[in-house]
Amino acid sequence: MGLKGDVSMSVEDIRDAMLEAHIPYIKQAARQDVQVLCFQEVFTQPYFCPSQDARWYAAAEPVPDGPTTQLMREYAKKYRMAIIVPLYEESAPGVYYNTAAVIDADGAYLGKYRKTHIPQVAGFWEKFFFKPGASGWPVFRTAYCKVGVYICYDRHFPEGWRALALKGAEYIVNPSATVAGLSEYLWKLEQPASAAANGVYIGAINRVGTEEPWNIGEFYGQSYVVNPRGDIETMASRDKDELLVHEIDLDMVREVRNGWQFLRDRRPEAYGVLTDLETG
Repeated sequence: MGLKGDVSMSVEDIRDAMLEAHIPYIKQAARQDVQVLCFQEVFTQPYFCPSQDARWYAAAEPVPDGPTTQLMREYAKKYRMAIIVPLYEESAPGVYYNTAAVIDADGAYLGKYRKTHIPQVAGFWEKFFFKPGASGWPVFRTAYCKVGVYICYDRHFPEGWRALALKGAEYIVNPSATVAGLSEYLWKLEQPASAAANGVYIGAINRVGTEEPWNIGEFYGQSYVVNPRGDIETMASRDKDELLVHEIDLDMVREVRNGWQFLRDRRPEAYGVLTDLETG
């Protein structure tokens, strides 16, 4: 979903408008018996990182005690739906993270993941807004499956996918805000490869449209679900706000891992050099 509204509004008004725009999709998901729901990266605001404007610090809120997490806990409990809630988190005054809260189907807050890899390139000045997370690759046991979270730029780094798989994730979501260009080519390459390498389902979520006044490019949508064989099973449109609903077969995780035992055949004792190598 793209921002619908004027970024000259207060961040609180924008948050309210974005929540109002998303709630019908929560209700639609409930009517379609969705069990696990995830929104796009920092879903209550525009993708403000092209701006390097300290005004957006006010958009951050505590997790889990902030208003959005608390509201989503109510909807999760009401509809018996696990919800992954990507937010701009204020941990302390002046300390901000790109975070996803994970809420179980009974409304219980299970924990959060903070984006580990923070880009700093033209149009994506994220280090101005986010401190790198060090969450320890949490996997959340929801009522329906074991869920891991990776966020946007994280997807370019294979280590986190592997860590989440090793810790038991069956379904990993990657809420994103990414625009056309090289990213679009990689969008359909990296996550299917990671799903196959780790024997997991991955849900890739992206915005659509363009956002004023920055115009850094078109958020190309195409959210999808890819199975543990690396096959994209369903994909959303490029340019429409929509709810993508798909049923996954968790038995395939075991089936694929038993067929190609990549996790068994790892040689971690041989990989220590990776953490010692530096570029430059």
